[in-house]
Amino acid sequence: MDVAGGSIRAAISRWELAVWRQYQHVLDKWTPLVGRRWVGLLVVALMYALRVYLVEGFYLVSYGLGIYILNLLIGFLSPQVDPEILDGEGPTLPSSVNDEFRPFVRRLPEFKFWYSITKAFCVAFVMTFFSAFDVPVFWPILLFYWVVLFTLTMRRQISHMIKYKYLPFSSGKQRYDGKRASPESTSLSDG
Repeated sequence: MDVAGGSIRAAISRWELAVWRQYQHVLDKWTPLVGRRWVGLLVVALMYALRVYLVEGFYLVSYGLGIYILNLLIGFLSPQVDPEILDGEGPTLPSSVNDEFRPFVRRLPEFKFWYSITKAFCVAFVMTFFSAFDVPVFWPILLFYWVVLFTLTMRRQISHMIKYKYLPFSSGKQRYDGKRASPESTSLSDG
């Protein structure tokens, strides 16, 4: 019995490993497809919203999902190193032409941000099939509380972004090419 049980466990373990490798392969293929990933997330989010609308419940699950997404958004919009903690040193510029120009490095990279939100919507969607999570609540209060929390949090985040002049969105990898001064500015600074 142990030999058969051991071979069954080994077969299950090999199958789990094969499924995990296939899953990782799919994620690796989706990494450069930013637009398609976000469209896929939109489809998943719409499926969840439709499910919640049709069932007319699971508002507490939706509230928890909203708080989690707000937390991820803060991580996505925040710099990896906070300038307020550095005592005013701020981000440093590269010293040579070969260095990469990185004035803003996110605490939560875009791919992890997308992956976490997508996984959260999938988990929330599965939770809507279990009646234990359908707690009766007055949803307008939850919505109002979430809007107040979002407003206060994002106001602080946006003022921090304006104060330290960083923009967390970019359309690609930037490089510092050694900014050359124009001849007019050089002649003004010499004399």
